[in-house]
Amino acid sequence: MISNRVEQALSRATDGVVRALAHVSPDVLTITELALNGVACAFFAFAGGYDYVELAFLRIGGLVALLAAFFDMLDGCVARLRGRGTKFGAFLDSTMDRYSDMLLYMGLIVLYARLDRTPLMLLVWVAGFGSFMTSYARARAESLIPHCTVGFLERPERIAFLVLGALTNRMIAVLWVIAVLSNVTAIQRVVYTYVELKKGWARAEETPDETSSRSSQRSPIA
Repeated sequence: MISNRVEQALSRATDGVVRALAHVSPDVLTITELALNGVACAFFAFAGGYDYVELAFLRIGGLVALLAAFFDMLDGCVARLRGRGTKFGAFLDSTMDRYSDMLLYMGLIVLYARLDRTPLMLLVWVAGFGSFMTSYARARAESLIPHCTVGFLERPERIAFLVLGALTNRMIAVLWVIAVLSNVTAIQRVVYTYVELKKGWARAEETPDETSSRSSQRSPIA
């Protein structure tokens, strides 16, 4: 997937930083990401004036969110370098990612609330809801099937869109993209999981006689 290739390229480019932080606990980096997204949330919120958007605050919020994404990548890299990856660390990282996402969307909701733009507040809510459901659908699906990474828009792409929207003052267009594609991705994962489970049910419900019958219908291969 594109996001995986991008992450691998960034990992190689930041190898020196990872080695410099090798003595830092990956969990500390994870919490740092959350704290930085809290700062980004505040900048997004205060970017809304009474009837205008303070572009400087919006762009600073985007830069801080970008820095937070950098720390999100570093925690996994440092854990692998130290050979200290744990199940709890993976759980903590995933949980903090959800909190981080909601902080960013909360900042945008406050921004549009200060502008008295209710339709845009609803748009942020739909984008946030779709983002949460995309992650939830994957987590729930992978408790039933081995993998469920299908879909158009995963978290790295969503964060990249939000940062791009903040830096270019195209946040409304970005939110439309996230609102549509994140919910489409969640639905894709529901459908994919249904199909994979049906394959499993078909194999589980197949009787020995049915298996023998289908085998006898196959053409012999020399």
